[in-house]
Amino acid sequence: MKKLLIAVIGLPLLALGLALLVGVGIFGEREAPGQAIDKPLPAALVEQRMDTQKAASALAGAGTDKQILFGDFHVHTTFSYDAFMQNVPLFGGTGAHPPADACDFARYCSQLDFWSINDHAEELTPYHWREIVKSVVQCDAIAGQTTEPDLVTFLGWEWSQMGSTPDNHYGHKNVVIRDLQRDNIPNRPIAALRPVAGVPKPPQWQLGLLALKERDTRYLDWARYVRDSKAVDPCPAGLSPFADEADCREYTRTPDQLFDKLDDWGLDAIVIPHGTTWGIYTPPGTDWRKQLDTTDPERETLIEVYSGHGNAEQYFDNVAVARTLDGEPYCPQPSADFIPGCHRAGEIIYQRCITAGLDETDCRKREIAARTDYIGGGSGGHLSIIDAGPDDWLDANQCSTCFQPAFNYRPGSSVQAILATRRFDDGDGEKRFTMGFIAASDNHQGRPGTGYKEFGMGEMTEGRKSHTADIESPYGTMREEREEPLLESRPVTMEAFARAGVKAFETERVGSFFYTGGLMAVHSEGRSRQAIWDAIQRKEVYGTSGPRILLWFELLDDDDGEVEGTMGTMTSDDDNPLFRVRALGSFAQKPGCPDASSVAMGQSRIDSVCMGECYNPSDERRRISRIEVVRIRPQNHPGEALADLIEDPWKVLPCPAGTEGCNVEFVDEEFEDSARDSVYYVRAIEEPSLAVNGAGQQCTRDERGRCIAIVDCGQRGGQGDDCLAMSEQRAWSSPIFI
Repeated sequence: MKKLLIAVIGLPLLALGLALLVGVGIFGEREAPGQAIDKPLPAALVEQRMDTQKAASALAGAGTDKQILFGDFHVHTTFSYDAFMQNVPLFGGTGAHPPADACDFARYCSQLDFWSINDHAEELTPYHWREIVKSVVQCDAIAGQTTEPDLVTFLGWEWSQMGSTPDNHYGHKNVVIRDLQRDNIPNRPIAALRPVAGVPKPPQWQLGLLALKERDTRYLDWARYVRDSKAVDPCPAGLSPFADEADCREYTRTPDQLFDKLDDWGLDAIVIPHGTTWGIYTPPGTDWRKQLDTTDPERETLIEVYSGHGNAEQYFDNVAVARTLDGEPYCPQPSADFIPGCHRAGEIIYQRCITAGLDETDCRKREIAARTDYIGGGSGGHLSIIDAGPDDWLDANQCSTCFQPAFNYRPGSSVQAILATRRFDDGDGEKRFTMGFIAASDNHQGRPGTGYKEFGMGEMTEGRKSHTADIESPYGTMREEREEPLLESRPVTMEAFARAGVKAFETERVGSFFYTGGLMAVHSEGRSRQAIWDAIQRKEVYGTSGPRILLWFELLDDDDGEVEGTMGTMTSDDDNPLFRVRALGSFAQKPGCPDASSVAMGQSRIDSVCMGECYNPSDERRRISRIEVVRIRPQNHPGEALADLIEDPWKVLPCPAGTEGCNVEFVDEEFEDSARDSVYYVRAIEEPSLAVNGAGQQCTRDERGRCIAIVDCGQRGGQGDDCLAMSEQRAWSSPIFI
């Protein structure tokens, strides 16, 4: 009996001890940086790109020697913790995607002109950063000492802040450094000190059990990553970023502290906010007004209007949470185009309550309580009904009229709202934002510029198999499974949000809102690092939803038609402004990869890194169907309604059929009499083509147009179903500010 008792008690303890031993990471290995192929693209191919650009410019009548170069300033490798986690087998990932893979992908798969690495600083270890620096320097050096490099590689990181409320939320910002000389590279990046936890990390004993169960070394390496990252202490104050090799993590709490530290360090760097409407981590009710006090207009010069996480452009006059005059939050009523999540929470509980045969009055009380609990949960409001799934929430919080929208769309922090916002309540005079536009991939598998072809939802987007309800994870299932549905909501505390793990991020619903990602374009006077940086400083940049659409947007002199300014220009005038837009569609793609990529990489690496497909243009351009003009008149006094200031579209200019390009002019006849500052930008819309998740979240709708059921597009995140649908790809110019 004693031996049996020892066995009954001792064996589980032994198993737990073994799990803990494995889970602390002592058997795992650090993620290696990989080795990029030490061979540039052929000079003839680079020259052909330049000749193609010159021919396109002549075809469009642009009359400029500047080249349009394409790049991606938002790329993660599995040195980022969330990227590492997403790419373990449990979440449908395909293993390690280190910096060297990103270098090869940018050079041979997507064939970009430039790119930047932007791994999250919050979990990076000193080891990670040193290897990133070495990989970036090596990738750039492959191009050789030439004024016409095949690829320019920039160093950067992501400052990934998340707040619990609109008041303490500032969001995510990419930092990109101009130079790669050793004296200009800091020994560590700058991370965000968050009010809330970031990507959840499982307890180490769970990682140990998972490693023992699955017998896959990736789980051992995962445990090592968690151990190493937790062991990094905050840096002491006053530590030199260049002279001191301290193994510590540098933090700032707010954007102004980030800008101050970049100034103190003397870095020539820009800071690019992104994901401003992405509600998976942005609290409902967030807007950007407070960031007028924390911005640096000399550094925060660009904003990401679109990425693989969706569109952040459009403002609409609906909110997920409204506030009384006293600032108290309440649940607004739905409109024809928008259902607030709090309102839907009330509907879910009320319908369940009535179905269960409970009293009508009691059900109405529970409905009201559910809306209150949802609002109180902030970004985790859905946790108030923890067993509700996509078919319960329907299209709550989504922008049903936006092009490829971000998930749980936050219109108050959209790019249009940001440009329309002014602040008048300080002694420094009026403040406003004047940022140029870019787009990016935000890819987490070391794949810069994924939007060159529409394929591979599981590899070219952030979609994963784990976006199904029944998959198991170290955090449990994606939502709580119950024999009987909850008939009343639960308050969501910060502790509950922190414990929720993957459940905190609505991983089932978000799968419909991942796309192959966008590109950044620059009008550059050359292919060199400095020429690209100069174009960025001029804000002579634009973004596309992936295709390499060519776009010129110019301010003209109304007397002689000469160009007075290009996109990004900020000027003063009293006369009605005249504008010209020129655009050419992107090249249709041929299947497979060009010979230069295949020869350099070999078929095995083409298959593993490029997924068998590369940027491979034909001679056929897609047609630009129309030009849409957006006019924004920033606030003239406090409290002026943004909806009255944003005109989208203000003008729609059709492009002639049967031609490759589009050349249109327009004038603002109201500018002179309005006595208001104005902001203008354009969208060049390409003819419809198939795109991954091109139709967005699909619903069956009733006679009033309301969503009543989610239409499945195959298994969301499944690698065999790309959810292809027709979509109008586009390019967004940077604004002209007058």
